[in-house]
Amino acid sequence: MSTDTPLRTADTAPTAPVTRTRRTLGWDAAIIAVTLAFLVVASLGVEHFGTARNFGFLVLDLAPILLLALPMTLIIITGDIDLSVASMVGLTSSAIGVMWDARLPLETILVLAVVLGAILGAVNGFFVAVLGLPALAVTIGTLALYRGLSYVLLGDSAVATFPRSFTGWTIGSVGWIPNILPGLLLLVAVFAVVLHATPAGRAIYAIGANVTAAAYAGIRVMRTRFLLFVTSGAVAGLVGAFWTMRFSSARADNAFGLELTVVAAVLLGGVSIFGGKGSLPGVFAGVVLLMSLQNALRLERISTEALTVVTGSLLIISVLLPNVLARVRTALRRRRPPEPDQIPTAAPAAQRKESP
Repeated sequence: MSTDTPLRTADTAPTAPVTRTRRTLGWDAAIIAVTLAFLVVASLGVEHFGTARNFGFLVLDLAPILLLALPMTLIIITGDIDLSVASMVGLTSSAIGVMWDARLPLETILVLAVVLGAILGAVNGFFVAVLGLPALAVTIGTLALYRGLSYVLLGDSAVATFPRSFTGWTIGSVGWIPNILPGLLLLVAVFAVVLHATPAGRAIYAIGANVTAAAYAGIRVMRTRFLLFVTSGAVAGLVGAFWTMRFSSARADNAFGLELTVVAAVLLGGVSIFGGKGSLPGVFAGVVLLMSLQNALRLERISTEALTVVTGSLLIISVLLPNVLARVRTALRRRRPPEPDQIPTAAPAAQRKESP
């Protein structure tokens, strides 16, 4: 490999300060700052927002969004998308109800829910990664398919006879810390390490930046994309178990429409819908900001319809604003005069003399 390859120039000394500056002043830093500012303002201005009781409800509300956003972030960075996540949650929830009615041990049921979710994700991965079909079209199709199968399993009925030892632990807390919070933060840390500190994470970014170049570089594109969809399905199965235990109800319509909130949170966190860009700290802040905003609006007795308008508006803003800012930066860069060391100079006279 030649020494002037672009992969090596990113690590050279002259570009390192520029990279750090862009990260510091980038979208991630902005969304984290906005999130912290909103939490402070809401705690001071919205009644009950800053209480320990409301903190517990907020964690329970954002947990399924954050869990689904973790693999969704990786999938969107590769240039794909998974719109079937909410339907997979609903289908695994229905399956939990059917298995509980069949008298299976609940511990086994919860494990099987994750396995079922992984299988559903593998179906998406097969069509997208193996057959090469567009992820948008495939997951819109499985969104309808999986939701329909949910109703096939349970219809309009609900199963709500789960033991209190499971449901109570799910919504319980130790002091002001919800029981699910440590596990939630652990999963966030695992996904962050994989994306930002491993070869697998670099491969994910490479696929999103240029899938052809990634393949020529030796990255197993098909396997990586397939495993991401399997991971998304497994996490959806986990969310299906959490949702069922939290509300003590297995229903076919559980998590209906949740995919809109998940995609909005991921894009709000700075992940490019075109792939190749994004980070989990930004996504974490985006989820917290979106769910905190919805929580504050509920405390102010704002209608559900208004909450949907807010989510849709943030989705549009999160797609539009980064592209506008990128165009502005490009325009400013073109107008900027060249640096002194970039201006070509004439060669010294001694060098222009021809040898006798």
